[in-house]
Amino acid sequence: MSSAAAPAPSPLDQPDDAPDDGAVVPVVVPLTEPSDGVGPVVDTPEAFARVVDAFARGTGPVAADAERASGYRYGQRTYLVQVRREGSGTALIDPVGVPDLAPLREAVGDAEFVLHAASQDLPGFAELGLLPARVFDTELAARLLGMERVGLAAVVAELLGLGLAKEHSAVDWSTRPLPPEWLRYAALDVEVLVALRDVLAARLEEAGKTQWAAQEFEAVRTAPPPPPRVDPWRRTSGTHTLRDARRLAVVRALWEARDVNARRRDIAPGRVLPDRAIVAAAEALPRSVAQLVTLPAFAGKGTRRRAAYWQQAIDTALALPASALPSVRGPRSDAPPPPRAWADRDPAAAARLEAARAVVQELSEQHTVPAENLLQPDALRRLCWTPPDPADAAGVAAFLRGRGAREWQVGLLAERLAAAFADVSDR
Repeated sequence: MSSAAAPAPSPLDQPDDAPDDGAVVPVVVPLTEPSDGVGPVVDTPEAFARVVDAFARGTGPVAADAERASGYRYGQRTYLVQVRREGSGTALIDPVGVPDLAPLREAVGDAEFVLHAASQDLPGFAELGLLPARVFDTELAARLLGMERVGLAAVVAELLGLGLAKEHSAVDWSTRPLPPEWLRYAALDVEVLVALRDVLAARLEEAGKTQWAAQEFEAVRTAPPPPPRVDPWRRTSGTHTLRDARRLAVVRALWEARDVNARRRDIAPGRVLPDRAIVAAAEALPRSVAQLVTLPAFAGKGTRRRAAYWQQAIDTALALPASALPSVRGPRSDAPPPPRAWADRDPAAAARLEAARAVVQELSEQHTVPAENLLQPDALRRLCWTPPDPADAAGVAAFLRGRGAREWQVGLLAERLAAAFADVSDR
């Protein structure tokens, strides 16, 4: 029997030196080998056709996961897809060699896909034509159950008594060929997902949260791509220390030059030029390559080799007329101001926010669900800053639906929030 199939040991099987404080310390059995071993990577149309046939003959849900090369490559391309199904085994698919996974989706029909943190993998699956008809997200399920730790390894340890190693989670998955130990890690990530799903589903049913979970899973499955960020260069770490428009223009110019270079070379932008180098140049405002390379952040061999490229971007920013400089305050937004300013700018809104937060916190504790999973903080702030007119239960419900709230959230919150607003206005 493989370690994956072994039953979780009794929590009472404690070692002799277990702490004698009355607490039961669960025993966790390391999961070291996939039950079917690690087969060859599927990287040809012929091999993929065999996988499709095997999964068409399998039964039950499809456990699925994906690996990217975040921090190494530009963008969020998927470099490995892991799938497992009862009767089909585990397949490790290389989407570089097999870029169209739509036949796999067709082979399994409307089978449920089990993923952990599905929002991270589904966009990459969509690019490959792998569009699940149904989803069960084990991370979301754990959140709805109020589990303190919701990472895959933590949830597997707590609910299945198995130890899932995570030491290869941040490696460069664009590496070819992939090392055997990485493939073993990848196969283990889907080894127990269906078993985990079954335990979580039973607990959701016991807690009366099955329909809540179903709505959350469908929202994740059908979520549209996020809109492009406005002024993404403003997310450069350390920019908050810069107080004038000219220096911000240098940050913008270097960020854009870095993005072009990183995209062309398919390298993560931070590896092309660190944020700290961008901010250092913006602080120093060098007027020549010679001045630029005296900055410690530009002393690296690769950075020095492209110093003329970076200086050209800096020169462009330095030559801009004042009318072309970026705003120090940032782009216009329809978002409410920071809550700390509400008491002065709109005391009534501040009172609504205080009352609404109390309602959300009470319901969070009552139903053992994190407050942010009851209602997105941004939606709560917008509701309190510009409430509907009238701000009765129907108006609040319509507002929440317009901000993407699910029906279970609307059902819990609309009447309570409307009552809280009415109480505040009567004071």
